[in-house]
Amino acid sequence: MANTDTSPAESYLTVPELAALLRIKERKVYDLAATGAVPCSKVTGKLLFPEQAVRRWLERGQTGSGQDQAARPAVFLGSHDPLLDWALRQSECGIATFFDGSQDGLDRFAAREGVAAGLHMFHAASGTWNVASVNATLSGSPAVLLGFAKRRRGLVMKPDLAADIGGLADLVGRSVTPRQIGAGSRTLFDTLLRDADILPETLRMRPVARSEADAVLDVATGPSDVTFGLEALAAQHHLAFVPLIEENFDLLVAHHAYFEPPMQRFLAFLRSVEFIEYAAAMKGYDLSEAGTVRWNG
Repeated sequence: MANTDTSPAESYLTVPELAALLRIKERKVYDLAATGAVPCSKVTGKLLFPEQAVRRWLERGQTGSGQDQAARPAVFLGSHDPLLDWALRQSECGIATFFDGSQDGLDRFAAREGVAAGLHMFHAASGTWNVASVNATLSGSPAVLLGFAKRRRGLVMKPDLAADIGGLADLVGRSVTPRQIGAGSRTLFDTLLRDADILPETLRMRPVARSEADAVLDVATGPSDVTFGLEALAAQHHLAFVPLIEENFDLLVAHHAYFEPPMQRFLAFLRSVEFIEYAAAMKGYDLSEAGTVRWNG
């Protein structure tokens, strides 16, 4: 018969106690236990967590089942976002960045090439953001998708064109800086053009820009008339802006990395007054759903 002795020789934490220790909701504790991400035992139908094993897991990044134990490089993948980029640097969390679009970030995350990824992937069939793409790629994987911000996106143009460009139909014959295939903004832009019955060949496409900042910079300092970009960057470069859509920009984070010091330092910074004030000063951001769990593997 298995030994189920829970005497003081072995100290155990209950679900509420572990939730308090990790500063998460009790529902999240059940999710961690179900995926084997945290050491636990089930005694007479009750989940118990060996305290010393849990603390070793937190200190050394050791998972319960080992399925996410192999080290991921401390790299943030996915789509470029100016607020996220600033927060990673300002928090001094030590996480490097490799931003090359949402699809690239999701694929690299699935290949364990980073600890997190920023995503804004529109699923046209359901009209939703990110969850469908993540679920299709990472179903059952130990990761969580957290809300970061809603962002206003639209047409960013030179100020002297503001009177001439009021929507997608006015782009015909204009020089446009696109993002690369696989970038969330490129997929969304192509979808909007298709819905508006505008053929891409009627636009004068410039070479692709591989970041949000580069796309807007091509309008601010180059020959491009317009790009499909963020209001925040348009304001920074004193460019005209026509809003078209509000999108969800979410953060996909590996369970194992979530509890490591670098990610905890970054997440703590997102709750700081410095971050909140900086975000409030930027145009086009809504942080009301920040931290919302949108998907849990």
